[in-house]
Amino acid sequence: MPLRLLTSAALLALCAGAAHADFTLTLLHTNDVHDRFEPISKYDSGCSAEDNAAGACFGGAARMATAIAEARARHDTSLLLDAGDQFQGALFYTYYRGALAAEMMNAMGYEAMAVGNHEFDNGPQVLADFADALDAPLLMANADLSSEPLLKDRVLKSTVIDKGGDRIGLIGLTPVDNPELASPGPNITFTDPVDAVQAEVDRLTAEGITKIVLLSHSGYATDQRIAEATSGVDVIVGGHSHTLLGDMEGASGPYPTMVGDTAIVSAYAYGKYLGELTVTFDDAGTLTEASGAPLLLDASVAEDETVKARITEAAEPLEEIRSTVVAETAAEIDGSRETCRIGECAMGNLVAGAMLERVRDQGIEIALTNGGGLRASIDAGPVTMGEVLTVLPFQNTLSTFQVTGATLVDALESGTSQIEEGAGRFPQVAGLSFTVDLAAEPGSRISDVRVGDTPIEPEKLYGVVSNNYVRNGGDGYAMFRDAQNAYDFGPDLADVMAEYLAANTPYQPATDGRITVKN
Repeated sequence: MPLRLLTSAALLALCAGAAHADFTLTLLHTNDVHDRFEPISKYDSGCSAEDNAAGACFGGAARMATAIAEARARHDTSLLLDAGDQFQGALFYTYYRGALAAEMMNAMGYEAMAVGNHEFDNGPQVLADFADALDAPLLMANADLSSEPLLKDRVLKSTVIDKGGDRIGLIGLTPVDNPELASPGPNITFTDPVDAVQAEVDRLTAEGITKIVLLSHSGYATDQRIAEATSGVDVIVGGHSHTLLGDMEGASGPYPTMVGDTAIVSAYAYGKYLGELTVTFDDAGTLTEASGAPLLLDASVAEDETVKARITEAAEPLEEIRSTVVAETAAEIDGSRETCRIGECAMGNLVAGAMLERVRDQGIEIALTNGGGLRASIDAGPVTMGEVLTVLPFQNTLSTFQVTGATLVDALESGTSQIEEGAGRFPQVAGLSFTVDLAAEPGSRISDVRVGDTPIEPEKLYGVVSNNYVRNGGDGYAMFRDAQNAYDFGPDLADVMAEYLAANTPYQPATDGRITVKN
């Protein structure tokens, strides 16, 4: 009898200890990979095999595979997640759409993904095909899919995953302005993220799910708003704004960023980092600890040879794309640095014109791009995609934003301040004209600025399109960093140029006096 009582007491003690045990989980996460399966340079563009061998490249699917495997080995319990925008940004997407992304994500063992806006770039059918190929669930809580037959049974609002004997609730978000950012079609209604998240949290908690992670392709600012306005979300894994969090140079905030009891993380973009957040919950499901850092995938991370070989194989058909004729040009399109960095040039007019035409219906009236971003001329005759990519090799994306007329004049002053050195900041424009006086001191060279036929108004807000490099302050355009309503993740600039050429073939290159240079 005493032995039986002792045994019962011991069992009760053990059960009580188990009931109050903490639960620790490591969230491995990516966002905004944008089909960068090959290594990238420090400028987020393509990186040659020679530079990669020299240790100058970052990311790529082969390094990501190694980093994920090593991180899993470091932790007893982990969960691999993606916060959206696997699509768009490299020729791999042009050729494979979402098929290669699904293959790589399956090989690495992703367990859930939010739907990003670029997943809708080619309509619901491509996203449906991707969902069918992907082993992990696609999540999007703030969208009514009941009228879209291609997606209503393929995309979930949330899911529950068992990890280490605990159930983790996962919710997904997509941008509410998807109709303006992509091509979701007429059958999907997108809703406010706060209401959508809270409704799904309430449903999950009613089922006894106390640990909830939100995969939010909404942007860092929106993620903070969601954390403030909702209850029950423990972690937000963010995307869309390409935000780097951590204590390294260029980070926008701490990793994690705590808003109340919610930990927010994001791992930049293009597969350059693998996010690694370790969280601990008490027995009630309350988040008690959250710590970690994004892991930079530099040359210190070995490339998985099997994945590297598969990406090399997948890249072979891209050579056919590079040789594809997209249009004809009636004459040479001058894109030489000797011309485009000191004044108006035909290539600058082409690229700026193509940019403006692509987004004009969004209220954009001015295009500005840096002359240094134009890397070659194109001969008369057939124009191949390879030639387009030689002109625009940096995989820059369209950026739309609003700035005042005074800010635009400041931008033109900066852009023309180093003409004598042949600096790449010289502005090529569309929808805008101006005069630059080289006899004047830098900073006071610009006059007669007109938007269309109207003199620019210093206090008026103007809609502008540029590339993401310039919008984020590259080539001396720091005044654009604080622009209003900025969106840096539009289509690839090379694709925009190719489509514009195709729509206007045979293309007639020209200059029209929009930039007047006085000596």
